[in-house]
Amino acid sequence: MVAVAVVGGGIAGLSAAWELVGAGAEVTVLESTDRVGGKLRTEKVAGTQVDVGAESMLGRRPETRSLVAELGLDIVGTAQVGASIWSRGELCPMPRGTLMGVPSNAQGLAGLLEPDEVARAADEVTVRSDGDISVGDAVEQAFGPAVVDRLVEPLLGGVYAGDARYLSLRACVPALYDVVHRGGSLQEAAANATRHPAAPDDDDQPPVFAGLRGGIGSLPMLLADALAAEGAIVRTSTTVTGVDRDGEQWRLVLADGTTMHVEAIVFATPAPAAAKLLNPLAPQVATELRAIEYSSMAVVTYAFPVQIAPALGERSGFLVPPVEQRRIKASTFSSLKWPWLGQERTDLVFVRVSAGRFREAHTLQRSDAQLAADGIAELRAALGDIPAPVAAHVQRWGGGLPQYAVGHVDLVARIRDELAALPAVSVAGAAYDGVGIPACIGSGRTAARNVLAQLNPTGIT
Repeated sequence: MVAVAVVGGGIAGLSAAWELVGAGAEVTVLESTDRVGGKLRTEKVAGTQVDVGAESMLGRRPETRSLVAELGLDIVGTAQVGASIWSRGELCPMPRGTLMGVPSNAQGLAGLLEPDEVARAADEVTVRSDGDISVGDAVEQAFGPAVVDRLVEPLLGGVYAGDARYLSLRACVPALYDVVHRGGSLQEAAANATRHPAAPDDDDQPPVFAGLRGGIGSLPMLLADALAAEGAIVRTSTTVTGVDRDGEQWRLVLADGTTMHVEAIVFATPAPAAAKLLNPLAPQVATELRAIEYSSMAVVTYAFPVQIAPALGERSGFLVPPVEQRRIKASTFSSLKWPWLGQERTDLVFVRVSAGRFREAHTLQRSDAQLAADGIAELRAALGDIPAPVAAHVQRWGGGLPQYAVGHVDLVARIRDELAALPAVSVAGAAYDGVGIPACIGSGRTAARNVLAQLNPTGIT
């Protein structure tokens, strides 16, 4: 039986471990913090366990469906309520038929955009680019700056906490990159992608956006329990400080001075931590990893008395364009978005706000109390008079989300090509193939299969 170390106990690392255990490997997960899960985390707010990090995943991705089925879990969907965009002082309904903000019908932007901005969006220009291009630059060429500022930016901010004019079209919206590459219409691509959504009550299809009763933050805990039941070792508060080659094995040095020997390693940490460990072994890989920048953010979760309900309306929350220069970038009305939560606490309404964007970490240099107070002030500006919360929880995510710069796909390819010189070593996580939960699950499982293939091309027996 081969021994494999997985460095990092987020969802990517745990998924790698699950794949390895299934192949018969002896697996040890080494997590530096006091709990597994990474950015998937729940905390008690007013006595109820709620998500304070990532809160949903794409339920129809095969990575999601496979893992959930293997763990015997039941996913739950979101309520059929829409979202809004807080623009020019009003909460405007999210336009229908958009693909990451790219409109399928420019006339549907009326109300969110001014008439001249709608007219410009209706006059689509073919995007010209010889290679990768930022999402913002591509959409601005096609539809004008207002579509970027009022629609694309808040949507990308919700996913990446990033800047549309920095983020790679090829990495973030590959379907649109392919359209640009062949000189096609982005509007037609958006129309094709949004034309035939599955019926919301189709029992044969998982929900588009899925979670777990009790919060998606419970997924890593359940996965860690399943790993332990299969004989894997999951160690928290265990930091790896060094890695070197010792004969035919890898030697890992831990912060307490002890060492362990394994045949393979999956590095499932954020890129800066992986760069530090890999620098002595593969300095060029480390240099490439350090080129991946990260954004920081904070999530404030409030428990409000039910008297807030009329102010929230029939919506799941709202996004905030950066041009509005507000102190939050989004708000989620969790009790309305997730029926299980609304049913569990009929006496309270949970609402969360998020703050922080790429290269704006200075906006988070405030106390927890100030962040919570600022969030309330912004909610009142958007919703009107609302009652004071009965509880609040501030969760900071320093360096929480990797930013996929133009050229990111090629950067990742170089990292993996150069890493191939190290026997049975692979990387996984949000830094590489997607920041969403399904992408991280897939990244971990693929990394596991890669090291197993190097150790034994015919599989472990």
